[in-house]
Amino acid sequence: MCHKLHLNVTLAHCNFSLRGVESDGDETFVKALAETLDIAVYTKRFNTAAYAKAHKCSIQMAARELRYNWFSTLAEQKGFDFILTAHHADDNLETFLINFTRGTGLEGLTGIPETNGKFVRPLLPFSSHAIANYAKSHSITWRDDSSNASVKYLRNKLRHEVVPILKAINPSLLQSFQSTLGNLKDTADIVTESTNAVLKRAITTIDDTHIAFKISEFKKVNNPKAYLFEVFKDYGFTEWNDMVALLDAETGKQLFSNTHRLIKNRAELLLTHIQKSEDEVIKIAHRESITQTPMGTLHIKTGDEVTETPAQSIHVDADKLQFPLYLRKKKTGDVFYPKGMQGKKKLSKYFKDEKFSLIAKENTWLLCDKKNSIIWVVGRRADARFTVDKNTTKILTIALQANTVYDQ
Repeated sequence: MCHKLHLNVTLAHCNFSLRGVESDGDETFVKALAETLDIAVYTKRFNTAAYAKAHKCSIQMAARELRYNWFSTLAEQKGFDFILTAHHADDNLETFLINFTRGTGLEGLTGIPETNGKFVRPLLPFSSHAIANYAKSHSITWRDDSSNASVKYLRNKLRHEVVPILKAINPSLLQSFQSTLGNLKDTADIVTESTNAVLKRAITTIDDTHIAFKISEFKKVNNPKAYLFEVFKDYGFTEWNDMVALLDAETGKQLFSNTHRLIKNRAELLLTHIQKSEDEVIKIAHRESITQTPMGTLHIKTGDEVTETPAQSIHVDADKLQFPLYLRKKKTGDVFYPKGMQGKKKLSKYFKDEKFSLIAKENTWLLCDKKNSIIWVVGRRADARFTVDKNTTKILTIALQANTVYDQ
């Protein structure tokens, strides 16, 4: 059809190596078609079974990931504008039924999107029967994938055993289904608009470490569970009753998905990526230095006097420091002597008194000397043991040119 419309098209074919001679025959068929139509063709073979085993997923999911990843890479490398796939109305109905039987939200019931980025599905309005009739009337040959006859896959079981019964009950099933999809998509637009309105009021902070949401905005709506679902479904969360309970949980309570966590922090919910638990340490070997850190650039330079400096800097007595210095995260049992306070204090107690959120605690860095004594809770509080006094003869200014100011 694209060729008849004189579109500038190229063929791309995946050989998943799952059906032996039959798979190779499919590849040969596509190459022959390209030669007949005098258009370019790209083919790629995959060890689909090995990929599925390595990624612990089904054969069908493995094949899907492999082809979509390759199509996207090919389109980017060759500068193609669109990737057309031949999904049709029966595919759409089957996808709807699969999502329905597994349990889903409104989005899962709106079917296969006609466009999704570069992917376009121009045959979605047409039934498989109409497409087959077109092929026959135009003497177009095709190949049947023998695996489509097997009912061991859920999609095939629905195609062969469920859909025929539904069509017998309602011969106009696909037309009715298309109308239903239109209604559901209209409803989905309303849901999106309403959700965006709540998000506009609820989000208070977005930075490199987290997104903060005001709990009160979720409690104002008639159905908090529904809004929590719409807001957080794409982050992998599934336990929606637990999500609702989190609104009234104690500060510090956390919920986890495979990729994200949600933390109750007083009047807010904090969403953050799950970070690898690696103890990163940055060594600073010399007094005069400029060091790149996750927070920004740390400058250390000598001077003769205390001058007015920005909040993200401290003056220390150079003779009280033992190099190398180290930047690290908090550890259990950390203590320091906060400047302006009497005596020492546990770092955990300091965090609590200053009302640090869990995320703020995890993203606060400590500047320490070679004995692991805290010199500076970076950007927050200097340690009194290292500050300038009347006996100081050499001053060091330590300043952070920050990338991000972390919200408490």
